[in-house]
Amino acid sequence: MAIRRKRSKPFFRKRGPEHNINDLITVQEVRLIGEGIESGVYSIEKALEVSRGMGLDLVEISPKAVPPVCKVINYQKFLYEKKKKDKEIKAKTQKTIIKEIRFTPHTDEHDLDFKAKHAENFLKEGAKVKAYVQFKGRAIIFKDKGYGLLEKFIEKISEFGKVEQEPKFEGRRISMFIAPNKSKKK
Repeated sequence: MAIRRKRSKPFFRKRGPEHNINDLITVQEVRLIGEGIESGVYSIEKALEVSRGMGLDLVEISPKAVPPVCKVINYQKFLYEKKKKDKEIKAKTQKTIIKEIRFTPHTDEHDLDFKAKHAENFLKEGAKVKAYVQFKGRAIIFKDKGYGLLEKFIEKISEFGKVEQEPKFEGRRISMFIAPNKSKKK
């Protein structure tokens, strides 16, 4: 029977505050900023005295600067404002959607038209399209058919999108990416 040992260290570590505040600041001199304060370089004792006199926290904003920059502010309010800014930035970032269209080397002309219509709709909506030809078993000998199929596909949707990545062979498939034209985007 095997004996199991207990872990000596916890699997995850608790993190402290995101920034060094008040007594956690270990440097001797800091550049002090804040509302109603004369900006300048102060000793850490003087900076803590100023912040406590105002009833606020001393927060290390830029620890890598020489000397580190500290701001006299209410820490909870500072975290709230930072969280709000981060959320705004995240909302403004554009999320790219990639739709996939799959072919085989023996895809017929009608099926190609049908899939091209779907790709047009995806590109009109602003999504990128990944078109690929999947090879199974011995079908791998028809690589040239695969490239030809993707070339026809590009011709059919050329007015709605442009080729972002040329067709390339990887593993058992030939794939390419098509991005929407800026003018056709909603």
